[in-house]
Amino acid sequence: MQIDTFGLERWFAKYEHEAEIMLAESGVRSLSTDRFDTDPGELGYVIPTNGDPELRARIAERYDRTASEVLCTCGTQEANFLAVLSALGDSPSDSASGRPHAVVVTPTYQALHAVPDAVGKVTRVPLEPPTWELDVDAVADAIRPETRLVVLNNPNNPTGRYHPLGKVEALYDLAADNDAYLLCDEVYRLLAEDPLAPVASLGPRGLSTASLSKAYGLAGLRFGWLVGDEDVLETAWNWKDYTTISPSVFGQHVAKQALDREREILAENRALVAENHDRVQSFLEKHDLEWYDPVGVNGFVTVPEGFETGKAFCRAVLEEGVVLAPGEFFGHPDRFRIGFGLPTAELEDGLERIERVLE
Repeated sequence: MQIDTFGLERWFAKYEHEAEIMLAESGVRSLSTDRFDTDPGELGYVIPTNGDPELRARIAERYDRTASEVLCTCGTQEANFLAVLSALGDSPSDSASGRPHAVVVTPTYQALHAVPDAVGKVTRVPLEPPTWELDVDAVADAIRPETRLVVLNNPNNPTGRYHPLGKVEALYDLAADNDAYLLCDEVYRLLAEDPLAPVASLGPRGLSTASLSKAYGLAGLRFGWLVGDEDVLETAWNWKDYTTISPSVFGQHVAKQALDREREILAENRALVAENHDRVQSFLEKHDLEWYDPVGVNGFVTVPEGFETGKAFCRAVLEEGVVLAPGEFFGHPDRFRIGFGLPTAELEDGLERIERVLE
């Protein structure tokens, strides 16, 4: 098992710590701890280690599932990792490569194609600019008899494309008809004004992952979940015993409070994102830059004239103390990703610094 270096995370590791403004951030501004009771009592393991049964039952209700079909994880990253291992680990091999097969819609967050590629064989189905529309027929053509997983990120990171329910249902039907699972990373779903039904609610072949990191502004909790078929969840729980064992006691403690206050938190965050979205839209229009109007907190923007690649532009912006995400890490060197979920004053400062580079 070999896995590629996580390019985007290494970029952040190199530049984020010293940066003054993080405009590559892919979540909403972090909430302060003073909004929550931060004393969970004893800091032992969560028992049972798949998460508190009452909390799992609360999460399950969102997906028309049961508590036994929810696994609490250390963020969405672990949820996706465990889902891939569980869906592909015991799957029939690809006769040509000797490895199980997955179809992944790209561009997307690197982990969603790198982990399946480390475990099995991956066929990528690209979303094409400028509209990044999902081609269901292309996914159908990519499916093989050995395919056991179709992977989608909706709303999409980095483009912000929110694929409509009809197309997601069509992908689900393709997966189900081929004895595969549809895994959907839905970490930005609740930032939409009218969120779609989650994939895990579509039927037994749907797997949904999410967390409190992006839409809620609670990335530091490292609290997420995987929802789906009980057999997959049992395998995922077994894998989890070899990774983080249990979710964080602290994370679970605050997660319960955040879900209690969900309406308030999401209303605040959606309002912030909408205001910031409009500011970035005006900035891009002023400087003849383009993006597909995104849902969530990420936009995938064309590289300005005078810069050969996304990395070249992002390095120039680094000189002004601002971090952006080069499109190379998503397979599109003619683009860069900008996040607009941070506090508005900070966003405006960052845009002013970028403007100095452009001028």
